[in-house]
Amino acid sequence: MKREWKQVLAAMILGLILPTLMLSVGGAGQNPNPPDPTRPTGTQPATEPEVQKTVYSPVQTEDGKTHIMELEAYTLGVVLAEMPASFAPDALKAQAVVARTYALRRLVLQDRHGAVAICTDSTCCQAYVSEEAYLQDLGVRADIAKATQAVRETAGLVLTYEGQLAEATYFSCSGGRTEDAAAVWGEDIAYLQAVDSPGEESAENYAGSVHFTRQAFCSALGRELAGTPDSWLGKVSYTEGGGVDMMFIGGIAYSGIQLRQQLGLNSTAFSMTAENGGITVTTRGKGHRVGMSQYGADAMAAAGSTWEQILAHYYPATVIDKLADIE
Repeated sequence: MKREWKQVLAAMILGLILPTLMLSVGGAGQNPNPPDPTRPTGTQPATEPEVQKTVYSPVQTEDGKTHIMELEAYTLGVVLAEMPASFAPDALKAQAVVARTYALRRLVLQDRHGAVAICTDSTCCQAYVSEEAYLQDLGVRADIAKATQAVRETAGLVLTYEGQLAEATYFSCSGGRTEDAAAVWGEDIAYLQAVDSPGEESAENYAGSVHFTRQAFCSALGRELAGTPDSWLGKVSYTEGGGVDMMFIGGIAYSGIQLRQQLGLNSTAFSMTAENGGITVTTRGKGHRVGMSQYGADAMAAAGSTWEQILAHYYPATVIDKLADIE
């Protein structure tokens, strides 16, 4: 990991940002002892973690421009954009840790935008909003103060698994249970497994339904279906997280992911019924449902869970590490 960090940051200095900008990742070379991957999540102290050096990250905004942002300031912008400020403080702290981890992993991998490690498009990377824009359109200074406190109290802390930055994915609402990474992306990841996520009922997209006329349903699938709508719906299999794995429609098998895309559904956790001459689809949750549910995190925090416990629940077997300690 240390070598990867040095290579990435050296390339950024030489090829992307001003030669005079000094760029370092939390003093990664100062600790000769690698983190213990057997240590349970949440064993690091939650009070004023030490951040030894400033970390910067290239961020591509919606106007197509690349900006070099200080990591903690960027993390604040993500928390403000991605999670309602009305959520409990510990939910916001959990969000800060996963947002920071997600950005840094993109920086190391450079798998989305090359040297521009991350963008502000929420459908691709993470949403981001400046404090000025937030005050104009989204909220008040008290919100910023609350989010700032969450970022400050988790400053420099990231999620790791076996000494590497974790793939800290998150989403809005699971509908009661999260999904395995393998069911969505085809890759089994030990810490991205299906877990229960109770208490999300207040989420706007906890459950919903959409009705398709016969013509609209056929058009979305790109084929004509014979017979009546009730004859179209066949066998269904489900994933560990309660999403549709495979569903037969008109004698042809579709994956849940394929149907979500073609029908524009909130998630793969859905069911179909034939009614009113068409098809009604009922969904649960919103998003890919892999990793941390934001509404689930808020429910856990409201019930008394700490941000460390929230992360341990949604990313089992991960460790909370200081960025400076990652080898």
